[in-house]
Amino acid sequence: MKSDIHPDYHEVTIQMTDGSEFTTRSTFGEAGEVLRLDIDSKSHPAWTGVQRLVDSGGQLAKFNRRYEQFGLKAGG
Repeated sequence: MKSDIHPDYHEVTIQMTDGSEFTTRSTFGEAGEVLRLDIDSKSHPAWTGVQRLVDSGGQLAKFNRRYEQFGLKAGG
């Protein structure tokens, strides 16, 4: 392998949406940083079986405004 071409691989802390944490090794950020998740297996509908709308950056509101003249109900 070539030397000095690979990113630094160090320990980081992952914080889940419920506040629980675990430590793993990653190339993310600097050693000791905390990666806070917005969506994880404890909150995503694919794992929980409970469907809810996740509006990232107001995209759902933007869609509803754009197509309100068609009589679509907001949120479903």
